[in-house]
Amino acid sequence: MSKADIISLEEATTLSALFRERVSRSAGLIAYQHYDTAGQRWVETTWGDMANEVGRWQQVMLKAGLSKGDRVGVMLRNSREWILFDQSALGLGLVTVPLYVEDRPENAAYIIADAGVKLLIVEGRDQWQNLLAASDGLPGVNHILSINPIEAEDQPGDSRLSNLNDWLFGVEGELQTVEVDKDELASIVYTSGTTGYPKGVMLSHWNILTNAWDSAHMVDLHANEVFLSFLPLSHTLERTIGYYVPVMVAGIVAFSRSIALLPEDLLHVRPTVLLSVPRIYERVYGRIVESLPSQPLFKRAMFSLAYKVGWRRFQYEQKESGWTPLLLLWPIMYKLVGSKIMARLGGRVRIAICGGAPLQPDINRLFTSMGLTLLQGYGLTEASPVISVNQPVGNKPGSIGRPLPSVQVRISEEGEIQTKSACVMLGYWNNPEATQAAFTEDGWLKTGDVATMDEDGFLYITGRIKEIIVMSNGEKLPPSDMELAIALDPLIEQVMVIGESRPCLSVIAVLNRSVWGEIAQEYGVNPDDSATLMRADVVNRVLERIAGMLKQFPGYAQVKLAYLTLEPWTVENGLLTPTLKLKRTSLLEKYQAEIEAMYRS
Repeated sequence: MSKADIISLEEATTLSALFRERVSRSAGLIAYQHYDTAGQRWVETTWGDMANEVGRWQQVMLKAGLSKGDRVGVMLRNSREWILFDQSALGLGLVTVPLYVEDRPENAAYIIADAGVKLLIVEGRDQWQNLLAASDGLPGVNHILSINPIEAEDQPGDSRLSNLNDWLFGVEGELQTVEVDKDELASIVYTSGTTGYPKGVMLSHWNILTNAWDSAHMVDLHANEVFLSFLPLSHTLERTIGYYVPVMVAGIVAFSRSIALLPEDLLHVRPTVLLSVPRIYERVYGRIVESLPSQPLFKRAMFSLAYKVGWRRFQYEQKESGWTPLLLLWPIMYKLVGSKIMARLGGRVRIAICGGAPLQPDINRLFTSMGLTLLQGYGLTEASPVISVNQPVGNKPGSIGRPLPSVQVRISEEGEIQTKSACVMLGYWNNPEATQAAFTEDGWLKTGDVATMDEDGFLYITGRIKEIIVMSNGEKLPPSDMELAIALDPLIEQVMVIGESRPCLSVIAVLNRSVWGEIAQEYGVNPDDSATLMRADVVNRVLERIAGMLKQFPGYAQVKLAYLTLEPWTVENGLLTPTLKLKRTSLLEKYQAEIEAMYRS
């Protein structure tokens, strides 16, 4: 395969100039793929087609009376329309404010008001009506565009609302790129803090571009790499790596239809680059581990051998061990075992990047042993977002890799990762106090994550500055690490570890309905009866399984109590952030009575 045609930072100093340069170089090449529901087929769009559409959309924005520096909000699922909106805005010098489609209406309404959004684009009627109800009419928003048509009877009295197709009908226009300085504001991205209102991270064109440039050079990208887009574009990881990097390298982005249809989309699109969060790998890993005991002895033996050979092959390629005759078995082991697992990801993935949360070393090791180049990285919105990542040669499973070439990292006396680079944010929107608190006196961004660095410069996350449980006996434990380990059990869908100022640890656990159903059948009880969940024998069985998942933790990291439920924690019910992190304060409030009852017992 030929090398990627990478646009340099000298050739494009802003995100809009990057897009224009790509169109100039690659107008006839495929840029995007999406599924046309009406035609029930996948459709391709070239860079030239995208440029023509952006020109039309820009006319719509100019018609709305927008001017350079105005904020515009996008509340769409991953799609061509998301890209068209963003590039239209950037080309006119506007500031894009992404919103999570699945966010709570109250949260989204706060962001729209705080950022001073003047034009908002939404999916359709339900989103629009939920936002209106949550915000007393979205004051301050001058124009609302809907991708899906909203009938006249559903929009009484709101002259601001228009169907996008009506605005675009008959409109033509050339692609426009106004003069913008590289350090000017390009986007305000609101972080989904676990408590309180989110903060608006101000990212400049240069912040994002330099991060995309550095990230693109950490791996060997080829021409026509295919990226499958399914993480929300409102998340900076997907936006920088899954959207701007493909523009920079002339990659093809295919938009997944939904998480539910992701397995089918993987098989159709057959991506070569996969950007994901740990949960995707955790689910596949869980199914593999759960199915192994029921497999014939021969298949289990083949799996174990493939695992052993694949890991030795990886160590040899990383120059961590010498050659052994065992490596001669790899081609046949891959064909018989590894390729079957890789087929679940489409069969063509060359590079899999995992970020957003820690990936358990056992999961990383399994996929790596089966032939997947799985690279764990680390970052945060305030750093645009990538700070460090593993590389194909220079990959230590369990670590978050080494810092990007232009990114400086240091470990504070408290063990906190602190960073400084051109990728670091301009500050928080309308929040100078929070901006000041985010930096050290000498100008380093404080991440809040605790880590160690080995002799080769690889970073290892060990916890959070603020997410440390201090038990009444003085022992300190990182709850997020324990939760990741516990959640590897197929029975446990979601879990929160509790123990601050308590004599022992406890958990609130949401059980997987299907796995619990099988266990309930063993007990001969109704799986939907919540009272059954708190039977002593059921709770003890769950605690035994949790203990098995926590064997690698210190002896005092023992969970003695549990409250079990089947009610999932979601963004909609206010118990998860839009990036699916636990809202610990909200969860503690919801289960306060149950927690107190556990400890009284």
